[in-house]
Amino acid sequence: MKTFVIALGLLAVAAQAQQNPAAAAARNWREAHERAIVAEFMELLAMPNLARDESAIRRNAAAVSAVLEKRGVKTRLLEVPGAPPVVFGELATPGATRTLIFYAHYDGQPLDPKEWATPPWQPVLRNGPLDHNGDLVALPSSGPIDPEWRIYARSASDDKAPIVAIAAALDGLKASRIAPRSNLKFVFEGEEEAGSPHLAQIIENNKGLLASDVWLICDGPVHQSRRQQIVFGARGITEFDITLYGPSHELHSGHYGNWAPNPAMMLARLLSSMKDDDGRVTIEHFYDGIEPLSETEKRAVAEAPDVDRDLMRELWLGRTEGGGKKLVELLNLPSLNVRGMSSARTGAQASNVIPATAAATIDIRLVKGIGTEMAARRVLEHIRGQGYFITESEPDAEMRMAHPRLAKVAAIPGGYNASRTSMDLPISQLVLRTADSARGPVVRLPTMGGSVPLYMIEEILHAPTITVPIANHDNNQHSYNENLRIRNLWDGIELMAALLAM
Repeated sequence: MKTFVIALGLLAVAAQAQQNPAAAAARNWREAHERAIVAEFMELLAMPNLARDESAIRRNAAAVSAVLEKRGVKTRLLEVPGAPPVVFGELATPGATRTLIFYAHYDGQPLDPKEWATPPWQPVLRNGPLDHNGDLVALPSSGPIDPEWRIYARSASDDKAPIVAIAAALDGLKASRIAPRSNLKFVFEGEEEAGSPHLAQIIENNKGLLASDVWLICDGPVHQSRRQQIVFGARGITEFDITLYGPSHELHSGHYGNWAPNPAMMLARLLSSMKDDDGRVTIEHFYDGIEPLSETEKRAVAEAPDVDRDLMRELWLGRTEGGGKKLVELLNLPSLNVRGMSSARTGAQASNVIPATAAATIDIRLVKGIGTEMAARRVLEHIRGQGYFITESEPDAEMRMAHPRLAKVAAIPGGYNASRTSMDLPISQLVLRTADSARGPVVRLPTMGGSVPLYMIEEILHAPTITVPIANHDNNQHSYNENLRIRNLWDGIELMAALLAM
């Protein structure tokens, strides 16, 4: 019965999408060129794209530029020393009074190839999700591609899919002689996954070139219900490495246990002091200063589909945190997450030792009203409150002996603040109407869970930002076996066509 209801919902969405001529034109084009679209996508995915690999990232920039130029988009690279280039494209529309900027990024998250079922930069097709026994299949030589198939590769969903969706949408519009009504600009960044440390400078250096009425941020997943969602903000982020110290070197746990302090145990206690059993952060003043939601935003949160029970089954969760609040509500609060911990060795490699050090990396997702400096200060004050002396550099013997509890805390570069655009702006309402006409009734959310450097655009250019994601929610972004469901690519092409012609 549930499958039948979902199928009916998807049919209703498809029927409503036909109300938008640009979306319909893109669909017709896609149906006749599916193999070529996927082949172009897989060619782009085959290029390693870590921001720290300068030669590889420049090959990506050249390839992305070529994708745009093939569609008649005039391109150039926006650069500052030591940074991957931003690929900028422009398609002028005579007489247009509105300018739209489409943002995406072509770099990907770091990875360990050994964790992947297939090499991360050798894109493959599977006839279903890998965790549901999806088998490898070949790209068909003719005929339609099953929309439930998936492409597995790094950046398949985050974030090369929108680049290819935009390209195919431009093809569809041109083939149907549907001319854009706005000036179109494209900003494809090359170090978003590294925290966008140079994006603000690039924007500052190119204010005139990047002026627009709105930035459409093509990043992130659709709603977990598989309905299209339009999101009006993103959480910010700040990250820390924390290292605690025990003896100068590992000690025999029998000879020195109960005497030499164990930094792994100390780290566990320190981290547990930051959150209670229900996941609420216990750092003093952690939630102070949150900018409240407007009535429109509160209504949007209340009307969002309730997917929590389905997600719990999908993710094998016996409970959730948040004191009974739904996921969509908790996205509007700051969060503290332990990204990983390390100390000595585990499993078959474990030794009977007291470790010399223990380390953890934490991230804090920020919401409007709480900035990076404020959040960092609160964390440092909490660590001091647990009795630790804090240093920013590696301590020597003298420092380690001078302090019973010593923590090295290093902020990871690249953090940024949260941003949120009003849903009530005329441009916001136009985007919503356009998305509704292309994809059926969309989910409206004030904030997405992930972080995108929207605040730089807001603060430097004073332009609104609206996020228009296309990836499936179960895409494994930032992890191994990242993937994109073909149906999401097809839907994304239609959405991008509608927005390009808006």
